[in-house]
Amino acid sequence: MWLLILEAFLALCLLVFIVWWTMFSGRRKEQPLPEESPGGSDRDGKSG
Repeated sequence: MWLLILEAFLALCLLVFIVWWTMFSGRRKEQPLPEESPGGSDRDGKSG
């Protein structure tokens, strides 16, 4: 019984670690935001 509880606890810890890693391993604060390209699609549907 304790082995199942330990295994479930380790799986939960692994899940929390993966979520934490993916949330905080992104862009750093020093990096600027990417600029929108002028040739991108417009939201109002106009082409040109």
